Amino acid sequence: MKFISAIIKPFKLDEVREALSEIGVTGMTVTEVKGFGRQKGHTELYRGAEYVVDFLPKMKIEVAVDDGLMDQCMEAISRTANTGKVGDGKMFVFGLEEVVRIRTGETGVDAV
Repeated sequence: MKFISAIIKPFKLDEVREALSEIGVTGMTVTEVKGFGRQKGHTELYRGAEYVVDFLPKMKIEVAVDDGLMDQCMEAISRTANTGKVGDGKMFVFGLEEVVRIRTGETGVDAV
């Protein structure tokens, strides 16, 4: 099994969620996060005062999937989160040793 962690732009969340649902991903965890990469933040003007926004709002999606679904999942996230501009995000893939559903005690793919 694999654990995919994707950082995307907030307005792309619904599109990514729908794309993952279409390929059979049954659950995910979404967290509002802030950060920066190559964007390095930006400056904004508020009531005549200029200030620097160092950390930009992002969404972090975490999904546990079977090995056979990993490539489809990564392609779906890449395709739907892509705007072609700096700050589209990144995906990180980790090996997942074990999953246990607390309520039933199911393990592995059955627990996902």
